[in-house]
Amino acid sequence: MDNSEIIASWIGSKIKDIRKEQNLNLSALSEKSGISIAMISKIENGRVYPTLPSLLQLFDALEINLNTFFNDFYINDHFPGFIFKKREDYKHVNKEEDSEGFNYETILSHTIKKSMMEISLLTLSKDSKRKKLTTDGFEYIYLLKGSIDYELESQTFKMETGDSLFFDGRMQHVPHNTANEDSVLLVIYFISAS
Repeated sequence: MDNSEIIASWIGSKIKDIRKEQNLNLSALSEKSGISIAMISKIENGRVYPTLPSLLQLFDALEINLNTFFNDFYINDHFPGFIFKKREDYKHVNKEEDSEGFNYETILSHTIKKSMMEISLLTLSKDSKRKKLTTDGFEYIYLLKGSIDYELESQTFKMETGDSLFFDGRMQHVPHNTANEDSVLLVIYFISAS
């Protein structure tokens, strides 16, 4: 289990424990938070990463503070010098709750000296759609297959196989598949852990 899986599992398990301590069932937490029962179940079981707004809605519904929630979180910073992953070890992740045709696979997520790098494969189906969003940190996009229009704030970059883009994730961004088949992107996130 890599760090990204550990984080998702830890967050979900802790939310479940707090919910049970408060004698709330999934239905009651769903009603209080405005998040569907199915999504809460996926979060609690570590199958999806909650978005920040969803996490804050859950914290509000459970009446817990963000800092208090994470005060006992710890990740082992040990790095053996290399990380080897087989293709079948990539984890499918649902990063955005309101997107269609966005299939992320986390290749690697590891914290090194107060910074984290996460590498994902993003497969965009030809009918994929999502609103623009922002991320903390920087992103590097390498188009492995297909063609896309990558919207970054008010600019649009027409990308073909082999093209790449590096940018500050705090800028509003979204890719649009322009191919008649799936387009596949290698997405690398660089996030400061301090």
